Amino acid sequence: MEQARPKSSGDRVVVIGTGRLGGSVARSLDAGGVETEMAGRDFDPGLLQGRIVLLCVPDDEIAAVVSRIADSGSVPAAIGHTSGATGLEALVAVDCPGGAFSLHPLQTVPDPATDLVGAPAAIAGTGQGAIAVARELTERLGMVPFEVEEEARALYHAAASIASNFLVTLEQEAAELMARSGVEEPREILAPLVRRSLENWVERGPEALTGPVARGDSETVERHRAAIAERAPDLLELYEVMARYTEKLSSRGAVR
Repeated sequence: MEQARPKSSGDRVVVIGTGRLGGSVARSLDAGGVETEMAGRDFDPGLLQGRIVLLCVPDDEIAAVVSRIADSGSVPAAIGHTSGATGLEALVAVDCPGGAFSLHPLQTVPDPATDLVGAPAAIAGTGQGAIAVARELTERLGMVPFEVEEEARALYHAAASIASNFLVTLEQEAAELMARSGVEEPREILAPLVRRSLENWVERGPEALTGPVARGDSETVERHRAAIAERAPDLLELYEVMARYTEKLSSRGAVR
């Protein structure tokens, strides 16, 4: 039987979690005309009765919060979480008329005032009613919803981690390598190159690939290896892995 769809624009949304994501979500929902209330981990379960509840807590805390809601006897209109990797099964212990949903902002959130407008958000739900709630909340946040199949959730989140987290790691290692070459303020020096490279990839995909590995300039690549082995041996493995994948990408014919 299809779950009823609560109207998120008319019901108050209770955001559980007062950290960076919780603060940003609550702020954006309020700006989108949704009556929103924030609650910490010591929330009053009675506050949740008949409301749409959105958990903005770390993944390893979802089970404890859900268990507390289930044990309280409070019945939210619908319940959701903002985890990218956690499945909907983590929420089903709370029996809501509107079902369970997820809403994962595909955006880095460095502080509680992060602007979410325009960013994509992956949504899922236990039924069409729950998906509709997730979609409406996403749109009220000013974000662009797209659906991710439940069985592909972990793969989707791995892709997001590579694109965001690993990018920061890679650029930081590049900055440290440049610093070892004696260049001061390496982040500022590298920033224009990084920004242009990212813009090129967004515009052209793999055809944006340039550099000695892509060109097949083996002598330059060997000089890189030798310099890194001598001055920064801890980064040689990273260079080798990235060179191997860059060579594989260029061999597909993306680089001319």
